[in-house]
Amino acid sequence: MNAWTIPNLLRMYRSGRLSPREVCKEIVEESQRLRDWNIWIQLPSMTTIEPYLEQLNRDEMNSKPLWGVPFAVKDNIDIADMPTTAACPNFAYTAEQHARVVALLVENGAIPIGKTNLDQFATGLVGIRSPYGETHNAWQSALISGGSSSGSAVAVGMGLVPFALGTDTAGSGRVPAALNGVVGYKPPIGAWSTSGVVPACKSLDCVSVFTRSLYDAQLIDRLLCEQPLGFTQVRPTVVLVPREPLDWFGPYASAFQQAWERTVDAVAAQGFVVREIDLAPFDEATNMPYDGPWIAERWASIGNFVTRHPDGIWPVTKEILSSGQKALASEVFRAIHRLEELRRWVRDVVNESAILMMPTVGGTYSRDVVREDPIAKNRELGRYTHHCNLLDLAAIAVPAGQVEDGIPFGVTLFVPGERAEVLVQTASSMLSINMNDDCCYGREDKVAVAVCGQHMRGLALNYQLEDLQAKYCGSVYTAPRYRLYALNTEPVRPGLVRQETDGVPIEMELWEMSVAGLGALTASVRYPLAMGSIELADGRLVTGFTCVSGQIPDAIDISYCGGFRRWLELKGNTSAKDNIEV
Repeated sequence: MNAWTIPNLLRMYRSGRLSPREVCKEIVEESQRLRDWNIWIQLPSMTTIEPYLEQLNRDEMNSKPLWGVPFAVKDNIDIADMPTTAACPNFAYTAEQHARVVALLVENGAIPIGKTNLDQFATGLVGIRSPYGETHNAWQSALISGGSSSGSAVAVGMGLVPFALGTDTAGSGRVPAALNGVVGYKPPIGAWSTSGVVPACKSLDCVSVFTRSLYDAQLIDRLLCEQPLGFTQVRPTVVLVPREPLDWFGPYASAFQQAWERTVDAVAAQGFVVREIDLAPFDEATNMPYDGPWIAERWASIGNFVTRHPDGIWPVTKEILSSGQKALASEVFRAIHRLEELRRWVRDVVNESAILMMPTVGGTYSRDVVREDPIAKNRELGRYTHHCNLLDLAAIAVPAGQVEDGIPFGVTLFVPGERAEVLVQTASSMLSINMNDDCCYGREDKVAVAVCGQHMRGLALNYQLEDLQAKYCGSVYTAPRYRLYALNTEPVRPGLVRQETDGVPIEMELWEMSVAGLGALTASVRYPLAMGSIELADGRLVTGFTCVSGQIPDAIDISYCGGFRRWLELKGNTSAKDNIEV
């Protein structure tokens, strides 16, 4: 399979070199070949996909940002006319309508192609607690895939689909992302609808997404987020990391530790201030999902079914859920009050200038080893994830290199939920991750070009880049040495001005094009705009659109928005909203 990202798949559709039907047929065939990997519960088939293909109208390709893009869905999320099992055959029912998140994706042109395997009732972080088989790791079959969103992460890791929906209550959208080398984004609680999702722990549940690029995660968030979070002007400059020695485990423990130390050094090299903090408050929250009364909430969601069908429940799952019967009301309220204190502490520490970074997991195991000691090994995997939803944080798990035998290593970035929109861009700049991984820098016949205005995707002059066969590489930020102005032109265009004081980071798009293409683009630039050298947040110098300082009469300073697209959205420009990046 081709490891498609959303932009390069859409590019193939527009060029006519590929069709959604061809892509879906290839997924069906490859999924059959990988049947023994236990990725799917409802295997993709052309029969169930056909109605979605028939609904595609090529005239809508440019208006639907996910036109013809296939995606996988964890089997505790409803797809209309498909069974929802939550990995429990006795629980299965046929959904009458899509879950809200699935409906929104379908409205934007996406194609749900099948239901993926999971740890039963989304209880577990290992990927082996399912009567539908143990999901194999995308990189090494003998290793655990992580859970509970195991099948969704592996479907993306194996290149079957560009993105897949999971859920995340205590780490299920992040642990499998790290173990399969993909991006896992978990929004703030309530930002994405959980209507049509089988609850695990209802007050903490989130739908999550796995992607192959940061840009794709950002796009899905924009399409699914229904809880306005406001706009954060301050970009983090401080990266908080644990002070105390971390817990590393499994056969690759030392390699994971070394990868973490390399990552912290790399973040410091990007100019971020690395500051150590006490991990004890996070540890306290980490113990609450299974040692505290929140296990009682899991029992409240599914306990009646467990009581009626004791033989239909995975033994480890039943043991964990049944412990929720013991919680006392007084314990519940004490825990709630303590949690509010911890949340206030976290907001003071992870303030608007800071972001928290932890290893996503401290190691990994083979499926054989986890099978022998399932509960203890599961707890180790959740060491740096369990606290997240309880503390009302948003998080993104991102790849950060490899360790021995090509096994992926990853870290997770956390911020309070209301600041979720800084996660993707901060991950891109602090870890030097391209928003898409298919852009090549430094080739003799290619140059990287940064654009900040109407040449951005979905805006009025983007066709010029497409005509020059430029390739989109992702969003980036400038170094904090620029101001952005809205010029008095038609259509309105921004002017990027460098200044040594009072500058801020400005969002731009990075494109790759031929040297000849750059010459043609430069020839079209009109005063007071010019092509010049632009310093990015990671220290690179690239060619891009700038503005002649002092020659911007009647211009409006829009630097506070952080970028031109965001300014258009804030001023209510419907054409910008309707042209969501595709």
